[in-house]
Amino acid sequence: MLLSAEHVSINFGARSLLTDVNFYLEPGDRVGVIGINGTGKSTFLRVLSGQIEPDEGSVTRDPNVQVSFLSQNPEMREDATILEQVFLSFPPEFRELNEYEAKSMLTKLGLTEFERRVGTLSGGQRKRLALAAALIHPADVLILDEPTNHLDTAMVTWLEDWLRRFRGGLIMVTHDRYFLERVVNHITELSRGKLYHYEANYSKYLELKAERAEMAEASERKRQSILRTEREWILRGCKARTTKSKDRIERYEALRDQEAPESDESVSLAAASSRLGKKIIELRDVGKAYDARWVLRHFSYGVLRDDRIGIVGHNGVGKSTLLRLIAGELQPDEGSVDIGTTVRIGHFSQEGRALDLDQRVYDFIHEIGDEVKTEEGTLTAKAMMERFLFPADLQSQPIGKLSGGERRRLYLLSILMAAPNVLLLDEPTNDLDVTTLSILEDYLQTFPGPILAVSHDRFFLDKLAGQIFEVKDGGTIERYVGNWTDWEGKRKAETAPVPQKAEKAEQNRPRERKLKFSFKEQREFETIEGDIAELEQQIADCEAAQSACGSDYVKLQELTERQTALEAALEEKMDRWVYLTDLKERIDAQ
Repeated sequence: MLLSAEHVSINFGARSLLTDVNFYLEPGDRVGVIGINGTGKSTFLRVLSGQIEPDEGSVTRDPNVQVSFLSQNPEMREDATILEQVFLSFPPEFRELNEYEAKSMLTKLGLTEFERRVGTLSGGQRKRLALAAALIHPADVLILDEPTNHLDTAMVTWLEDWLRRFRGGLIMVTHDRYFLERVVNHITELSRGKLYHYEANYSKYLELKAERAEMAEASERKRQSILRTEREWILRGCKARTTKSKDRIERYEALRDQEAPESDESVSLAAASSRLGKKIIELRDVGKAYDARWVLRHFSYGVLRDDRIGIVGHNGVGKSTLLRLIAGELQPDEGSVDIGTTVRIGHFSQEGRALDLDQRVYDFIHEIGDEVKTEEGTLTAKAMMERFLFPADLQSQPIGKLSGGERRRLYLLSILMAAPNVLLLDEPTNDLDVTTLSILEDYLQTFPGPILAVSHDRFFLDKLAGQIFEVKDGGTIERYVGNWTDWEGKRKAETAPVPQKAEKAEQNRPRERKLKFSFKEQREFETIEGDIAELEQQIADCEAAQSACGSDYVKLQELTERQTALEAALEEKMDRWVYLTDLKERIDAQ
């Protein structure tokens, strides 16, 4: 056993975050900790790592086990260089042995200026630096809080591979669902102060959780049925004259006092937007430069009402700048951005809005609006806050007492309370729990206006995007039709080396004096166009089914795999059709 926590309880003021929970980590365990924001996931990791002590219970670690911890908000020495910060807690000889590996790791994470001071780094750069320091630590147990935040797609893929090769125990909080699917073999769900353990990756966890909920509901239906029968017996006036009657009354009272199974709360979003005219946003030959470096050049695009655009690219390439230009928050150095008069932009920025930590939650939202009109009718600010899991007691709390995820959710609510009709989202999935993410994705699919989202969350982009804009170094933007998986497949195909076609065996045979179809080729030529049409229809049906499957991750995964197989089959058929058509033309020309 690498680590164990037994009968642990943690209180945060009047709130009970953990109540008499147990947790065990063995070699080879890769645990993903999930739960709604504010339930205490980060606090739980800090207890396991030894950063804080539990109010009750104990955490035991083997004295020979080394633990490396990545916190959600790592503390750093402002005057240290990047490389010094990585080795800050290690002796000089350790740095000598591991400096090359550290530089390689930092480069993979987009930090190549090793002598740059920590005080000049952005929040995302600091988190990546802290991740490198945690990974370079020789550890038997890795405890990582949101390691995928602020990583681009290439970095996430590298981290997945690194963690799959890691031989020790792993505990992490992450909301990247593809990451949970591919890296972990155990899900621990934190809900209402209790831990629920599943020996599964993310898709299997969803199945097992649904089974647990169904069993709990079935048990509750049975309990209520028995209670009705026993209540009728009690009301008929039966008295406890015999031992049997006394036992029956005691069983009834025990059954009556038994608590019903509690279901998790979830965010409920209702689409709220303002009228949108025909003219939305026009970008004409737009360019933007910083310090003589073009981050955007010669870009033109007219935003359409039904646009669902995912924006991808390496960190620092200019994705957030593009959103700020579209929002009118930045002026271009070249070209123009023309925003329609009816457009109301909701810009969910990566940095978030500066919040007054002493201000009450209710006052912050109330300042934006008293009510908002939705498809379900007019909702008050109080009702909208309750839908976003801010009950009355939390509404009266100062913002400073909220967790990082709760503040992010509050910021999202503030954007939607303004009833925008165009949404610009910059890393909207950072710090949001998987439950809220699923609800947000469903909400965005019903949003009546255009959505442009910068995100490295592959699952999010697979569900949302109908187009991908890839921002590249030098300011160019390449457009692709499809979601993230489509873009990734096309990008790999574009960069793959062209295979050399093997010489056909027929070339070594004596050449036939006259070309003609074989019987099999003739039959194939007559039916191949129908086969192609059938495959194209199946792909279209598969795409429609993906759009309709909502937050059913397992079904979405199955449909994605089926679509990939169908597209491969279609490509093979098309190659064969080209060959047969060419052969037919040569036969006819003889």
